[in-house]
This record gives sequence, C-alpha cells and structure tokens, in this order.
Amino acid sequence: MTIQERALDGHRRLAAVIEDLTDEQVSQPSALPGWTRGHVLAHLANGTAALAGQAEHEGTKVEVYPGGRPARDAAIEAAAGRSAAEHRAAIAAAVARLAEAWGNVRDWDAPVFYRDGTLTGTAYAVWREVEIHLRDLDLGPVTWSPEFCEHAVDFLSARVPEGVRLTLRAPERQWTIGEGEDVTLTGSLTDLTAWLAGREPAGPITGEAPELKPWP
Repeated sequence: MTIQERALDGHRRLAAVIEDLTDEQVSQPSALPGWTRGHVLAHLANGTAALAGQAEHEGTKVEVYPGGRPARDAAIEAAAGRSAAEHRAAIAAAVARLAEAWGNVRDWDAPVFYRDGTLTGTAYAVWREVEIHLRDLDLGPVTWSPEFCEHAVDFLSARVPEGVRLTLRAPERQWTIGEGEDVTLTGSLTDLTAWLAGREPAGPITGEAPELKPWP
C-alpha cells in the first residue's frame, strides 16, 4: 500500500467512526485539552483541504494556510460548532478534493511550502493527522498499525531530549533513539507511540519517562 493509499484508508476509517456521531457528542471534550470533538473535526477538514491545496499548486510554493497560524486557529474556532452532519460533509468534501488533487500529481518529489518539503511529505502528514486525531476524538479504542507506529516514531524521534538514550520496547518491535543516559520504556506498540506523540497511553508503560521536547 502506498503512503497515499494509507492516508486515504485512514480517512475511510474516520468516516466510519463518525458516521453515527451526534451533535451532542460533537460538543463534548476531546482528548486534547481545550478542544471539543468539533475542534478536532474542524481541524481535520481544514487541514486535509489545505494539504490538497499543496498538490493543486504542484510546482508552485503556496502557503498552507493563507494568513498563517492565526488564520488557521480562527478557522478551527469558526467551524468547531458545526453540527455532526456538517462536520461529516466538510471532511468528505476535503477528502474528495484531496483524492482528486493527488490523482493529478505528476511529480511527488515536487517542492512545497509545507515544512519546506515535498508532496510526498504532505501525504505522510495527512496520514499522521488522521491517525492521531482519530484517537483524539476519544470515541473508542484505537490501535495503530505497525507501519504507522514505525513512521510516527521515526518522525517524532526528534522529541527525545539531549543526553538520553531512549529505548522503546514493545513485544513486536524495539527502537533506540539518542545518546546518553539509558532509559527504557516498555508497553504496547500503540501506547509507546501515543506517549511519544504526547497522548495519554491507554495501557501501562513501565519505566521513568523523560520530558519530551516539542513536536518537530
């Protein structure tokens, strides 16, 4: 499965999870401090549309969010109070736009404004966003695939503080990141990845967890 297929598959699973979401559930808190589920859904719709725009302008670097972070945050606030049906429709429209834009891409190595990277990097970003925020919706257990955990740990390894040699030990996989004092954390694959992403693990993690650096 390509990274683009993985990202779109994540959105298919999101659509199934929110298919019967009610307006009351939308207004309830998510797992992210200060955000309702509506904020998370608005962020997913807006972010997916924004990254579709990077592909639509292949060969030309354009801002992901015209107006920068303040405009992004204002758009999330403005859309957070939508009804469940409106959120579903907004996300579906954004995903359709994304799929069409990706279908027209000629060069996935084309440079983009997003993270000063490439169009391939935006596909990985869509994958990260939908997988992590699906968990943030707090609508039931979410188990990430080994492939997603592999990518997420690689992407988030920059959060490990200097002076720490961190080993993440799951039954089916082990990572060692950094140099310095040995620290080992043991848990499930999803829980270790969730911790590195700054999310509350669903199950136990043993070991003395270091304080993580900001998102890369």
